[in-house]
Amino acid sequence: MSLRLGDLAPDFTAETTEGTINFHEWLGNSWGILFSHPADFTPVCTTELGAMSKLTGEFSKRNVKVLAISADPLESHKKWIHDINETQNTTVNYPLIADPEFKTANLYGMVHPNVDKFTVRSVFVIGPDKKIKLMLTYPASTGRNFDEILRVVDSLQLTSGYSVATPANWKQGDDVIITAAVKDEDIEAKFPKGHTRIKPYLRTTPQPNI
Repeated sequence: MSLRLGDLAPDFTAETTEGTINFHEWLGNSWGILFSHPADFTPVCTTELGAMSKLTGEFSKRNVKVLAISADPLESHKKWIHDINETQNTTVNYPLIADPEFKTANLYGMVHPNVDKFTVRSVFVIGPDKKIKLMLTYPASTGRNFDEILRVVDSLQLTSGYSVATPANWKQGDDVIITAAVKDEDIEAKFPKGHTRIKPYLRTTPQPNI
C-alpha cells in the first residue's frame, strides 16, 4: 500500500556516510526531511545535494534534520560527496544513506517500475510525531527548489501550532488565514493582532508567531 499524508513514516536502520542510524531514534523530537536520488554522480542531484548543504543551517534553526538516500554503496557516496563539495563550493554536512538493496527505498515507494529500478526523486517532510506531513516527487529533468521546501516547513510548523492556514505564495511574515474551525466570536481572543473579514469563509490575520 502506498504511503499517504498523515501515515506513520516507516522506521528503518541503514548505513550512512555518518554511521549506522535507526531513523526514528535518529529523528528524536526533531522534524525531518528525507530526499532521494536516482544514483550517485548524476548531474542534477549533484547540484541538489550542494544546494541542500548550503541551507542546512536554516533547517537546523527550525529543528529539522536532513537525510538523503541513493541506491549506491557507501564508498561511492564518499567519492560523490567529494565531487559535490568541489563543484558546488560547499561541504555536505548531513548523512547520505547507502541503499544498494533498495530496502529503505522500497519502504517509501521510491522505486518506480518505469524508471529502470532507480529511486525516483522524492521528498518527505516528517514531523516530530513521526508522521508524514508532505510528499513531493520530481522528474529527473527538474531540479528541486529547496527554498520552497524551506517555505513549506515554515508553513507546516506554523499551522501545527495555531488555528491558521497559509495562502498561495505565502512566506514568513505574510498574513495567514484563520481556519473555519475558529468561530467569529472567538477570533479576538485567539488572534489579538486583529483580523480582516474578506468573506465569511475567508478571514485573515497577521502571522501569529512574529
